[in-house]
Amino acid sequence: MTNSIMLIHPYKYEGMWVFDDEKTDLVQEPFVSGADDIIDKMVSDIPKADEGFSLLFSSMPFPGHQAEFEWRREESGGNWYYIKNLGMEGWLCPALFKYFSDAPKSIYAQFKVKAV
Repeated sequence: MTNSIMLIHPYKYEGMWVFDDEKTDLVQEPFVSGADDIIDKMVSDIPKADEGFSLLFSSMPFPGHQAEFEWRREESGGNWYYIKNLGMEGWLCPALFKYFSDAPKSIYAQFKVKAV
């Protein structure tokens, strides 16, 4: 059984948002196709976010979540999600399936300062 709230620590590498996760064997996995632009907006108030921030996410709402990403469609093995409060869409690559067995209808997220 997996956790119901997952945690990753995205950071900028060569100008792109990426993350590492030893538990899933992902190294410098990039956010692309709009997901990177959404991150830019969501972390604009987090000091030194490009050096790393904490991203908590779940398929269920949790206290403190700041955003709900609504599933839109599948494409190229990944899935497009829409974030209503920003009016933006972003694509999540097949690495999504390292965290969820199926693409969730909604993903709830919290973007916060990374604890040192």
